[in-house]
Amino acid sequence: MAPRAQRAIFTVHLIEGVFSHRGKIDGAKMFSTMKLAGWVVGFACACALGLWLVPSGRAAAPFPNPALDDPLADKPGQATAVLAGGCFWGVEAVFEHVKGVTNAVSGYSGGPARSASYELVESGSTGHAETVQITFDPSQVSYGTLLRIFFGVAHNPTELNRQGPDIGPQYRSVIFYANPRQQMIAERYIAQLGEVRQFSRPIVTQVVPLTAFYPAEAYHQDYAFHHPTAPYIVINDRPKVYELKREYADLYRDR
Repeated sequence: MAPRAQRAIFTVHLIEGVFSHRGKIDGAKMFSTMKLAGWVVGFACACALGLWLVPSGRAAAPFPNPALDDPLADKPGQATAVLAGGCFWGVEAVFEHVKGVTNAVSGYSGGPARSASYELVESGSTGHAETVQITFDPSQVSYGTLLRIFFGVAHNPTELNRQGPDIGPQYRSVIFYANPRQQMIAERYIAQLGEVRQFSRPIVTQVVPLTAFYPAEAYHQDYAFHHPTAPYIVINDRPKVYELKREYADLYRDR
């Protein structure tokens, strides 16, 4: 490996450490002084080196449409998709900009009701994943199209029990299906992406039945919108929204 590439990888891992999800909220979403200082230093280093932090294994655009999907409905309606792909702030921010999505709520799925709180979920021992419940109009956008955005923009499905700088099973990649049709579309799409080798590493996304969705605390909702200059949002989440607008302009809408 060339020395420049080695330096780039080292810097990526260094900055991943200071941009981790852990510790970014102190009680009522306040940044600690040390963490903020680390973010500023890391961001300055990245800018000085001219690095664009794209995790290895991420997909190349354009991204294929699902071979199996539902046609758009004849009449307006309402359906939901529940997806987990790392920190829910970024996933929520992406889908709030997708045409046909009427609401996106951050929350928890995969564990019991008694442990559906941020402080407990962050321990990584509750069974929960940080999750986003997406409400959409099937006459405007299909479930398969939402999965296309999920895999192509919202997260990296090749990372096991982590997402970028955030490490732990609470950041795993999961599709929580609500019915057999959603399960079939999800499993077929994952197989399709594997067949065309869309990613350089295997997809590790779980496809499991949805048992419950628990909305997260109020201060997590619309976090990227309310805190657009927070270092974590600037580095980890805003680029995803920009990518959606650039690569999927036909699906993008202003919030």
